Amino acid sequence: MIPDDVVEEVRARADIVTIIGEAVPLKKAGKDYKARCPFHDERTPSFYVVPSKGFYKCFGCGESGDAFTFVMKRQGLSFLDAVKWVGERSGVEVREVKRKGGEDPNRPLYEVTAFAAEFFQDRLWEWQGGEGAREYLEGRGISRETAERFGLGYAPDDWRAFRDAAALHGIEDPVLLQGGLLIESDRSKEPYDRFRNRIVFPIESVSGRVVAFGGRVLGKADKDIPKYLNSPESPIYHKGEILYGLSWAKNNIRRDSSALVVEGYMDVVSLAAGGLDNTVAPLGTSMTDQQALLLTRYCTRVFILFDSDPAGLRATFRAGDTMLGAGLHPAVVTLPEGEDPDTLVRKEGAKGLQGYLDQAVDVLDRKLQILDEHDYFSSIERTREAVDRLLPTLRAAQDPALRDIYVAKAAEKTGVRRETLESELSRIDRAEPRRVAPSGPVSRPAAPSVISRMGAERSLLLLLLRDRERIEWVAERLGADEFRDPSYRAIFSALVTDHELDHPPQGMDPVAAHHLDELFADPEVIHHVGQALTDVLAHFREEPLERRAQEIREQLKAETDDDRKAELVRELEELSRERRRLRLDWSTAFRVRDIPAEPHDQ
Repeated sequence: MIPDDVVEEVRARADIVTIIGEAVPLKKAGKDYKARCPFHDERTPSFYVVPSKGFYKCFGCGESGDAFTFVMKRQGLSFLDAVKWVGERSGVEVREVKRKGGEDPNRPLYEVTAFAAEFFQDRLWEWQGGEGAREYLEGRGISRETAERFGLGYAPDDWRAFRDAAALHGIEDPVLLQGGLLIESDRSKEPYDRFRNRIVFPIESVSGRVVAFGGRVLGKADKDIPKYLNSPESPIYHKGEILYGLSWAKNNIRRDSSALVVEGYMDVVSLAAGGLDNTVAPLGTSMTDQQALLLTRYCTRVFILFDSDPAGLRATFRAGDTMLGAGLHPAVVTLPEGEDPDTLVRKEGAKGLQGYLDQAVDVLDRKLQILDEHDYFSSIERTREAVDRLLPTLRAAQDPALRDIYVAKAAEKTGVRRETLESELSRIDRAEPRRVAPSGPVSRPAAPSVISRMGAERSLLLLLLRDRERIEWVAERLGADEFRDPSYRAIFSALVTDHELDHPPQGMDPVAAHHLDELFADPEVIHHVGQALTDVLAHFREEPLERRAQEIREQLKAETDDDRKAELVRELEELSRERRRLRLDWSTAFRVRDIPAEPHDQ
């Protein structure tokens, strides 16, 4: 069989006009194409191809479908062969997956998520206890039609309502735990429901299969209850590879040749209720390379509608750089202070929001505006800082013409010669080649215990950014001078100075600032932080020993004196014992009481 994501990629990239045009002489008819139908005899053309929606329709005989359907009917191919045929002409490698006995190993998870979606929807619409949730949606301007379109549901304020319902249908705890629908805790003898007293948003893959859920608490969240709660990652759900709403919005995005990217579930649903059907959102993470690549299948123009506060602006520019790296052209939409897409569209409707979309500016132009507003071009020192903040965006642009325009604009605004800017960009590129978003399946990151030395340095910083309580403990045992990479050394020093660091500090080297921005945007989920730190920290102590061990191995190859060989072997054995002691020491360290405990599931 062919995985769903591959089928969807072929479908998205297929040029239906070219595919059908090989068999039928098409003529332009406005935005569409027409011809005499290849499936029945006719004198007047009634066969239309609609490239913006990726389908064809004959108004004479009623035949209709997409590129796959046409190839299947015209050439007599099976669906699998049609996907392969279209994929070959669309530049997509089509791979088949063999399964034992033809059974999908993830089928139980898909069945569980489908059951959960139905359970939550039933509790929202058919259950008397869902009245409060229905009133909440109505108060947010979400009609039943819109809510049903997105499959919204309600999780009862009960610790085991869902678990009990699943048990009645013969669904056992292990698969519910694997799917993230139940939680285990030391505080409870039995697993309990993850989602309780929340509006539930099913998360779908591009092909439309429910793979996970997000939940918004009813009423105001307090410090002990997060406002939004999301499913953990699972074999069928990797949040950095899915955009919320894309399964519904993809055809509209292709039709409009643009996408609106907002911050959360409710923004997507509210804008769709207002008639803006080309809206998607990341899933509780910064925009990832994979998510940006998904959008390139349907459009090149993207409007970013994040909050305008400092945190929102940082997220905006990180997302913008990621989109530029994928070949997209992002523009920033600035909303009135205190407004977000949800509140604005409810107040002013789609037409009101459209006015702000019309005023959107290119991501580099917006960055220049903000730097100007904050007086960054008033002095030599501040201008130098402005250049450092502009470089990541200049570097991210994949389109050569766009990058040239960006460099010219930055040179004009800062007064720095474009040759100097290009030299600085080359220096950054030499330090770290630009990442290009992958076009194939995304592999999962390797465990920190098997990474290279440079990987250990990066992994340590990522772990500390995820768990700030461990920074001071690590700093007491590890000095910045033990980092070989100067950029990571600078980031570690900055973290030790400011545990709450959430953006590159002023004066930080641009290469280090770029690395820090990438760490902030990294979507990797890390479990068992203590164990991961054990592996990473051991790397710092082990590396000099491994370097000496490698030197000894090289000497042994050339050594002819038996006594000297024996001496080298003994040293090699001692190095091995020392490495084992180091790893044991770090492992023991994380069992003592002064180390912050692993965070509980929220």
